[in-house]
Order: sequence, then structure tokens, then C-alpha cells
Amino acid sequence: MRLGSVEAGGTKFVCAVGNEDYRTEDETVFPTTTPAETLQKTVDYFKQFDDLKAIGVASFGPIELRHNSDRYGYITNTPKVGWANTDFVGRLKAELDVPICWTTDVNGSAFGEYVVSTLFNEKIDSLTYYTIGTGVGAGTVINGQFVGTLGHPEMGHVALKRHPDDLNFAGICPYHGDCLEGLVSGPTFEARLHKKGQDVPLTDHVWDIMAYYIAQAAMQTTLTLRPNKIVFGGGVISEPFLAKIREQFGELMNDYVAVGDLNDYLVMPLVKNNGSATLGNFALALRAYEK
Repeated sequence: MRLGSVEAGGTKFVCAVGNEDYRTEDETVFPTTTPAETLQKTVDYFKQFDDLKAIGVASFGPIELRHNSDRYGYITNTPKVGWANTDFVGRLKAELDVPICWTTDVNGSAFGEYVVSTLFNEKIDSLTYYTIGTGVGAGTVINGQFVGTLGHPEMGHVALKRHPDDLNFAGICPYHGDCLEGLVSGPTFEARLHKKGQDVPLTDHVWDIMAYYIAQAAMQTTLTLRPNKIVFGGGVISEPFLAKIREQFGELMNDYVAVGDLNDYLVMPLVKNNGSATLGNFALALRAYEK
């Protein structure tokens, strides 16, 4: 069985086909330009495969997920220039006669990590996946279902207690200033230090400040959702940085609730090379086909 995946990012699209074992058979990557050009490239790619059964799409947003909305399948009020109010699913359905599962980029990654965790025989029924990169977002899967009914969660925009050494930084979120995304996303390095994150050594105090904020977000997620584990992906995250987050989390939580070994609770993705969303999309496409 051949299944499709679209990882729709603000910078690039990753389109792939794979099988019911979630193994990628073919993949293409192209830049995100205009909706017309980018979605046409997406359609043209999948038209090569006449035995395609379904497609899973994980997109940047915000997006409309409510099936009872006349704007279901749309990218809505995104700050991505030219993409606001884009009928993404409608454009694909007009030329590709297959079921399409539509969700957020972080939901796709969360589902991929959920599926691969079960394949690794981890006894979990829930997890939250955070991506910390150009933007910040999170998705949560509980018993195979995504959290969010009125719409998808925007966990990258939660409010946080400010670090005492960071009070003069206003944050970069155009909507909220110093929300989580405004304080820890990749572009904050240039806003604070006028250099890219990869050029900032881990000994720089800014990493401790950012770990403090991310640990707060993980603590909020722990206390409200109680997932089996929290996975961190995205370009800002590395194992040494995650070690700082674990340390801050432990201090903030202060043994209030039990989460087990932090090395097993706050973790890097099991799927390497940021492939969680593609694997998740294959699994979601299979679910859409079987419905």
C-alpha cells in the first residue's frame, strides 16, 4: 500500500511516499514560495503515483481543523506572507482523489513519536511533542487522539515567569512579545546577541535563561496533561541543551509530582533527522484510508 506525507513548513515542503510499515520509499523537498506554486508542486509530485491510497498533511498554521467549519482545511491567519486564508486541503482534493488527513505540523510529529514509541514496545498512552526552532509549538496525543476540540492548541504562546537576568528583553512574538515562542525560538539569539544560535557556545548564560523558560512550559504541560513523556525536537534542541532543561525542570518541580527519571521523561525524538512528522503522516494517512 502506498501512502503520502506532506510536511508543510514555512520555509520548505517535504513530500514523501511510503508504505503501511511507515518506511519512506521516495521523497522530494522544495522551498515554500506562493500558495499557488507550492501546492501545484505538491499535487504534481503525488500525481506520479497512481496507486496512492491516502495522504497525511501536517502544516504550519494556524489552521482550521473543525470539520463543521466552512474553512476546514484552510491555513488561516498565519503571519507567513501570502499564505493567510489558503484553502490547502481543497486545492489538493481538487486534483487528488484520495482521503486526506489534515493536522498541524507539531501534531504530525507528535503522532509519529507516539507510533514509533509503541513500535519500540514502550508502554505509553500519551505524549507531548514540542518543536523549538524558527517557531515554537506543541502537540499532544492521548490514547491515539489529538488534544484540541475548538481548535488546535497553541502551546508555543503560553505566558511565563521572566528570568531575572532577562527582564530587559521584550521578546519577538508579534502577538504577545514575551510568550514562550517570543523568548526561546531560534531568531531570539539574533535579537538578544546579534548572532545565530549555532554561533553561541553552550557556556553562554542565554542557554540557561532559555532552559528556564522551556522547563516552565514542560512543567505546565506536566501539571495539566500528565503525559507519559515530553519529546523535544527542532533546530534549537540538542542533548546538551536538553540536559540544562532537565536540570531547570527538576528545580522548578521540586519533587511535587512524580515523573520518573528525567532522562526518560524529557527526551529527544526517537525518529532521527526530524523525520517524526513524515512517519506520523504515513500513520495518519493509513488511518484516513481505513476509515
